[in-house]
Amino acid sequence: MELTRTWIELAVTGIEALAVFIMVVFIVVATVRWLLSGIQGIRRTYHAYRDSVGQAILIGLELLVAADIVRTVVLELSMTNIAALGALVLVRTFLGWTLTVEIEERWPWQKSKELGADDAKVSDSTSPGAG
Repeated sequence: MELTRTWIELAVTGIEALAVFIMVVFIVVATVRWLLSGIQGIRRTYHAYRDSVGQAILIGLELLVAADIVRTVVLELSMTNIAALGALVLVRTFLGWTLTVEIEERWPWQKSKELGADDAKVSDSTSPGAG
């Protein structure tokens, strides 16, 4: 039983390390590419840079939530730890949603703007008086 616990602890630590590694590497690579684009390129590619950084953070947050779930459910199952996990998941979910809003400029449950624009055209052409 102790060997299983040790392996699970190592797996959780590995997932957390992977999350940090992915965030750091993706942010560093995006920053270097952005800075190498020159003064005009920096202004022009700012939104793409910001999206890349946001996506790296989102991936890291998702991996950290997974590690917390495994740690709590498998290793430290108690009401206090479950409550702490719930609070962590709420905070990280809120952060994920706000990052999604920043990157995609819509709430996660909304259709993409491209679909919304097409839907608006269809509804405009089918509305009374259109023609």
